Amino acid sequence: MPSRAQPGGLQVRSSACRADSRERRGVGPEIIAQAPVRPIPISRRRRTALTATLSVLATLVLAALLAGKWDEVSAGISGAPLLIVLVAIALQVVALVSRSEAWLVCVRASGGTVSRRRLYRASSMGFVGGLLNGQLSSAARIAALRRWAPEESPRVPTLIAAELPILVVEAMLAALTSFTLVGPLGLPWWLPLVCVAVIAGLSVALRGLALAKGRWLKQGLAVMQSLRGRTRLVGFVLVAVFAQIARNWLLLRAVGVDASVFDAIAVLIAVVSLGQLPFGLSVGAAASVLILGPEGVAAAAAAGVLLTATGSLGGLSFAAWALADAGLSDRRTKRFAAKVGSALGHLGAPAQTPWTALVAIPAQLRRSVERSCFDVLGHLRPEPALAMASDELDYGDDQAPAQHG
Repeated sequence: MPSRAQPGGLQVRSSACRADSRERRGVGPEIIAQAPVRPIPISRRRRTALTATLSVLATLVLAALLAGKWDEVSAGISGAPLLIVLVAIALQVVALVSRSEAWLVCVRASGGTVSRRRLYRASSMGFVGGLLNGQLSSAARIAALRRWAPEESPRVPTLIAAELPILVVEAMLAALTSFTLVGPLGLPWWLPLVCVAVIAGLSVALRGLALAKGRWLKQGLAVMQSLRGRTRLVGFVLVAVFAQIARNWLLLRAVGVDASVFDAIAVLIAVVSLGQLPFGLSVGAAASVLILGPEGVAAAAAAGVLLTATGSLGGLSFAAWALADAGLSDRRTKRFAAKVGSALGHLGAPAQTPWTALVAIPAQLRRSVERSCFDVLGHLRPEPALAMASDELDYGDDQAPAQHG
């Protein structure tokens, strides 16, 4: 038994006991030395550096493909009407708001009580994260929601599960319209049918998980249990998708590409697919060149640049509103605004007469003011002054006859 003078005796004895137990089981030091070593996970900094490097490389490759055609690209960008660009930015905002509303439906069905404004703020942060990589969008959105509404929002696993219904609806729409990729990419005609079958199977499986009891996905997939929830979810996702298709079609036509609605759908599918790769801000130009390159690389690249620019401006506008709303909703900001408002209200109030101000004074203080005023007025009585004036006049009259005599 270790003594108090040897504080390390307990550790030595426990190590010896573990060695004896290994010897009884026939496990020697050489076998322990041959145990497999776990691989060291890649740090977050390395992943970020790798993503940034691949994004820069993709941009350089696209720039090399467009070498010698920058004049045509710039002409196509500058030739787009300003009204069309503003409409494209507005359509991007509509798409972001509609998708945020779809996320709100899923979160509230999962048991969350978060307000619409707070959830919209968190959703805007998801776009900021998606500027670098599409995979960061959901993580940034969930992290922002948990920070701004930790008590009103579900836990992180439930929020991750609540993302799945939106992704399934978007994937089903992409599978149904994947036939638009057959011609531009030379895909086999039967591939869209396979995609539809796979997505339909995943949808049925997710609904089964939502209806099953004891599953960790049940709470996050609760929106799929009711017809009203599914209808609202599909409706908001459709609005977001249609806004994106309209934005693609307007910008393609604005730069001179004779594009149809199917071409706009194909570009949207390519943008979403390539967005999962570290293309960065060049994803729009890369998707447009991939789909519409045979009809003119320069015009397609110009349309892609406009897609990225209008999408970024729309998303940043949404994020700027969220930050401004968060700042104005802060308690300290509200108190400061109330003080400024009261000060401005006093400045703009109509001028008061002295008697009105005297009435507004408390009773005890008003009596003191009145007593002081009466004392002052008492000292300033006009009778002594008049008496002195009359005496001087009398004195003047008495002196006048004496001078004549």
